[in-house]
Amino acid sequence: MAENAFWPADILLPDGTDMTKWSVIACDQFSSEPDYWARVERTAGAAPSTLRLIVPEAYLDRVDTARSAEVIGAQMDAYLRQGLFKKLENSFIYVERTVSDGRVRRGLVGMLDLEAYDFSLGAKTAVRASERTIVSRLPARVDVRRKAPLELPHIMALIDDRDGRVIEPLAEKKGLLEPAYAFELMEGGGAIRGWRVAGDDLQDVLAALNGLASPGGVQIIIGDGNHSLAAAKGYWEELKASLSPSALEGHPARYALVELNNVYDPAIGFEAIHRVVFGADPLALISEMKNALPLDCDGYALEWRTADRRGALTVGARSIGDFIERLQSFLDDYVAKNGCAIDYIHGEEAVEKLAARKDCVGFLLPTMDKSEFFGTVSAGALFPKKSFSIGHARDKRYYLECREIRKAT
Repeated sequence: MAENAFWPADILLPDGTDMTKWSVIACDQFSSEPDYWARVERTAGAAPSTLRLIVPEAYLDRVDTARSAEVIGAQMDAYLRQGLFKKLENSFIYVERTVSDGRVRRGLVGMLDLEAYDFSLGAKTAVRASERTIVSRLPARVDVRRKAPLELPHIMALIDDRDGRVIEPLAEKKGLLEPAYAFELMEGGGAIRGWRVAGDDLQDVLAALNGLASPGGVQIIIGDGNHSLAAAKGYWEELKASLSPSALEGHPARYALVELNNVYDPAIGFEAIHRVVFGADPLALISEMKNALPLDCDGYALEWRTADRRGALTVGARSIGDFIERLQSFLDDYVAKNGCAIDYIHGEEAVEKLAARKDCVGFLLPTMDKSEFFGTVSAGALFPKKSFSIGHARDKRYYLECREIRKAT
């Protein structure tokens, strides 16, 4: 058994503000759909909102990321000075999220010990990444965290709890728990409710978590937000070099706020993340792909779309991870050689819309069976980047809870 790496936290929630305007979806969603974020901007208006504490990836090509880090840090400081938050000390929050198909996904908000986490290939720690980390994506994220007094998570971390011993018992107790929030999420995100978990209920969670079997020593695997957690780790490694041994133990930046979920929750599903290549000669790309990838009738189906054509290839591979690795390697090489661009898209409808452009090709990937998830990572492997998503785009985690990682200036 691995020692617990997930702990209660001092969690901040906005007090007396419109929660629908406060809570916005993860910054890496709808990255090719600026109209989505324009609607979010109109909905939030001048009200306090997590929109002011993030940079949507749809805007990355038009913002100065260094300046954005300064602005975000200043806005966090302002919210703290204004007394916007109430604090739930030494608590978990039990979460029920109603997603787009009406199912309810259960989770538990708390903090991960970054000393127990390693995103490297072949890591042996209790907390591990599920996908390969693109190190070049970390500096801008680390810079934001370096200047931020607060963190707010869109990270979803998974446990392998087939018997439902950690999170599920809280569903039976929620009538006795202190309500934390209940509201509708904007832009079709469904609804969310939360309850504070403290005292004996908190100790029951920790005991159940500690009792989980940990094949290969892994207790928790990061499902969504791998790069955000890797940035938190990078900042902690940078910071702890300047701290005394006594300061290391309880420093708030040693931890990162996440939502913990059971991979066997019926409302947890692994959705494919599709690919769209922009600025390409569609038929030339498809032709080269047919020659480069091993085609096998017993392999994995890859559907493609252009403005006026569609088709499918069956690619031979040992596993779905191997299939995505082969596809990604080909696309990375093709994009580099031909001056194209690639984006990673949630949802078939969005792919169809983007592929209708004359110089685009959309690729629809198959869905991964969740049984492949823990087995792959516990064996020391990592999935290629953007291999899967937990749920549809609108079902992704919304920013909501916060935690202080340094004192406000």
